Amino acid sequence: MGSRASTLLREEEIEEIKKETGFSHSQITRLYSRFSSLDKGENGTLSREDFQRIPELAINPLGDRIINAFFPEGEDQVNFRGFMRTLAHFRPIEDNEKNKDHAPSEPLNSRTNKLLFAFRLYDLDRDDKISRDELLQVLRMMVGVNISDEQLGSIADRTIQEADQNGDSSISFNEFIKVLEKVDVEQKMSIRFLH
Repeated sequence: MGSRASTLLREEEIEEIKKETGFSHSQITRLYSRFSSLDKGENGTLSREDFQRIPELAINPLGDRIINAFFPEGEDQVNFRGFMRTLAHFRPIEDNEKNKDHAPSEPLNSRTNKLLFAFRLYDLDRDDKISRDELLQVLRMMVGVNISDEQLGSIADRTIQEADQNGDSSISFNEFIKVLEKVDVEQKMSIRFLH
């Protein structure tokens, strides 16, 4: 199977993915092998069902939200490049990447892009703000039935009260960034990929 993975991924594709995502050659081929093993339809794409077979996502309370992040709006399949683009948000930021001022656009694993990814997990209706109802839905997903609706409502109200700077009773992306400015997002939203 390892030979199948490397033969279907052309060298120029690997180079393009390296540039776009920052993953190394060996990480890309290893992740392609994993992608191929998940691709039950063997058509070069993954469906939501393919993702749901990943045990870590199946038990994660936000698993469905994370899975949805892999799929562009209106799409029900993701190809390897889209898969890698989403995974790149979780690539740790290396010391030599921290102060790259010459980069034309921020890398997918930058602090801002990691925060945007997290923000979109909460922004269920994609209107660029997190409402009380959206916050409640995500909190409910995370805690299940362990906390009463009244307690959850109180947590949601306090969170919005602390974060909302413009008085619109919701959390914008800029307000979200401000609330998380002291949180080590780079560490918390990183997965160690083997080299």
